[in-house]
Amino acid sequence: MIRKIVTALVLISLALVLISFAVANRQIVTVSLDPFDQANPALVLSQPMYLIVFALLVGGVVLGGCAAWLRQGKWRGRARRAEAQLSLLRAPIERAAGCWPHRAALA
Repeated sequence: MIRKIVTALVLISLALVLISFAVANRQIVTVSLDPFDQANPALVLSQPMYLIVFALLVGGVVLGGCAAWLRQGKWRGRARRAEAQLSLLRAPIERAAGCWPHRAALA
């Protein structure tokens, strides 16, 4: 119960900070994505500043999540191989003990 209250308080505080940031940064900013021609850029993005900041924040979270997922691939592969080996080793024991349908008893 206390955990839910603390979580709600943290989320409400975070929401208030994000809403106040969005209200304070409503002005339109122009972001030029052409480093070669400053006078007439090929790709220009004109959006409110809070949208650009939020989009960069979400992009960073997604990119970080992908990087973490890729780095943990080695451990997921090892876990799959260990589970397959365990099931191969467990099958003869279960057949010999006569408890083939009761897999939960050995888990």
